[in-house]
Amino acid sequence: MIFKQPKNLYFIFTLELFERFSFYGLQTILMIYLVKKMSISETDAINVFSSFNAIMYGLVFVGGWIGNKIIGSKRTLELGLYILIIGYTIIFIKHNDIKWIYLGLSIISIGNCLFKPNPSIIVSDIYKKNKKYTPDSGFTIYYMAVNIGSLISIILIPLIAHKYSWNIAFLIPVIGLIGSLIIFKILKNKIKKYGSKIDFYPINKIYLFILLIMISIFSIINYLIIQNIDIANKIINIIITLTIIVFIKEIFFLEKLERRRMIVALILIIEAIIYFVLYNQMPTSLNFFAIKNITPKILGININPEQFQALNPFWIIIFSPILSYIYNKLGKKISITFKFAIGMILCSISFLILPWGIYLEYNKTGIVSPHWLIISYALQSIGELMISGLGLSMITQLVPDKLTGLAISSWFLTTSISSIISGKIANITSITKEMHINTLQSLDIYFYSFLKIGIYSCIISLIMLILSPILDYIIKDNN
Repeated sequence: MIFKQPKNLYFIFTLELFERFSFYGLQTILMIYLVKKMSISETDAINVFSSFNAIMYGLVFVGGWIGNKIIGSKRTLELGLYILIIGYTIIFIKHNDIKWIYLGLSIISIGNCLFKPNPSIIVSDIYKKNKKYTPDSGFTIYYMAVNIGSLISIILIPLIAHKYSWNIAFLIPVIGLIGSLIIFKILKNKIKKYGSKIDFYPINKIYLFILLIMISIFSIINYLIIQNIDIANKIINIIITLTIIVFIKEIFFLEKLERRRMIVALILIIEAIIYFVLYNQMPTSLNFFAIKNITPKILGININPEQFQALNPFWIIIFSPILSYIYNKLGKKISITFKFAIGMILCSISFLILPWGIYLEYNKTGIVSPHWLIISYALQSIGELMISGLGLSMITQLVPDKLTGLAISSWFLTTSISSIISGKIANITSITKEMHINTLQSLDIYFYSFLKIGIYSCIISLIMLILSPILDYIIKDNN
C-alpha cells in the first residue's frame, strides 16, 4: 500500500504540516505586504526575502550540529518551536513597523535553524531502523506534510488578508506554530526510540544556558544581516566554505565504498542548488508575474493573484501518492541520480512553457491565460518531488549513520545558497515604481527572463542526465 509506512512517520508528518502551514502562510503574504503596505520596492522586498531565506537555511547546519552533539534532536526541535512562536508573534503584533518585522524575521531564522533539520534526522533514523520500508516512498509521503500545510495556508491566509485584515492574516501562522508545539508535547513518546545519541542522555544545563545566550546574540546579528544582502552573501560564503572543509575531512576518513557514496551525495547536493534557484522563483518572480500579467481566475473562479502559489502544494499532494506507488513497484530499478536528472528536466520545461504561452497569447492587454502557469506549476512540482522530496532519502541511502546530521544540514544549506542566486535572478524581472511601465512592457520582461532561465536550466539538466549512469557506477558495490 502507498501509505503503509512506519507509524512514527505520521507523528513527524503532522508536526511538519503545522510548522510549514505557518512558514508558507507568512511567505505568501510577506512580500506583497512589504510592497503594498510598507511602500518598499520590489527589488528591496526580494533582497529582504533572499537574505532571510539565505540566513535561515544557512544556519540549519548549526541546528543539525546542536541536535547531534549538544542537547539532542528532539530537544533542539522543541526549542526551535518556542523561538519560532516568538518570532511570528513579534511580526503579528508589530507588523506596522518595518524594524520590528526585520527583528521578527531574524528570530524566525534562528528558530528555523534549530527546528528544520531535526525532524528529518528523526525520520532518517526511523527508516534506518525499519529496513523493510522503502525510503523513497516514505520520504515522498512525508514530503506531502509540507505541502498539505502550505496548500491550506497559501489559499487561506491571502484570502483573510484581503477580505478581513492583515492583522488576522499575521495571527494565523502564530496559531499554526502553537498547534505544532502542542502536538509535540502530547505525542513525543511516539518517537522515544528515535533521534540522535545525545537524546538518550540527560540534558547538560550549562550547555543549554550558553546556547540560549548565543541565540539572543545571533538574533541581533541576524537583524542586521537580513537588511543587507551583500553581508548575507558573505556570511553564506563562509558557511559554505566551512561545510565543504568538514565534508572533505569526513570523506577522507571513510572506507572506499563509503567514500565514493559520500562523494556522489555531495555531487547530488550541488545539483540540488540549481533546482532550488528555480524553486525560489515561486514567491518572487512567478508571484509578481501572476499579479501583473495573469488573469486571476481558476476554473472560472476569481482568486487573489498570490493564491496561484497554492498550485505548487496542490500538485505535490496530487502527484506524491502516484510517485510513491511507482517507487514501491519499481524499487531500485530507477536510481536516485536518474530521478534527480529527470526532475531537473521537468523544472526547466516548466519555465520554457511560460514564454511559449506568452508568445501564443500575446495581445494588447498584456494579460494571458492562467492555464500556462497551472501547467508550469504542475511540471515544477513533479520535478520538486524527484529532487527536493527525495533529497533526504538520498542521504539515508548514501551517507553513513555517523554523518547523517552533517549531510542533512548540508542538504538544507542548498536552499540558502540558492536563495542568494535566485534573488539576483528574480531582480532581473523586478519592476520599480519609477519605471512606470504597462502590462505589455512587463510581459516582455517576463518573456525574456523566463526564456533565459528555461534554456540555461535545460542545458544543466541534460548534463545531469549524462552524468547519471556514471554516478550510479561509482556508488555500486563492486566487491
